[in-house]
Amino acid sequence: MKEENNNRTKWLHLRLSPDEYAKVHRQFKRTTARKLSEYARKVLLSKPVTVNHRNASLDELMTELIRLRNELTAAGNNFNQAVKKLNSLSQISQFRDWLIAYDSDKKKLLDQIDEIKNHIAETSKKWLQS
Repeated sequence: MKEENNNRTKWLHLRLSPDEYAKVHRQFKRTTARKLSEYARKVLLSKPVTVNHRNASLDELMTELIRLRNELTAAGNNFNQAVKKLNSLSQISQFRDWLIAYDSDKKKLLDQIDEIKNHIAETSKKWLQS
């Protein structure tokens, strides 16, 4: 079988205004093409161009989920610190002080978990309505 020669030896020179170039470059950035020349070749030769579409509601959801993950991480760290403190206590008075602090931290943790649950429920309702 004869191999097809895919070397590109011909040049096509094109002049654009700064606004035109910016528009072409914005459209190129939304595609899966790795190089501007690849994108231009596909457009000029009427070949299909794969475009990435961004879902704004999904972006908002991801932002909220990242925030919630960070809150959960902080709550988990606080809980781990409290447990480490419990293991290091040696006197009864220290244990009583720790129990008071633990109850406060536990309430904060449960409040944060409830907030996360409520937020996920609200986000689910919004997601299902759209």
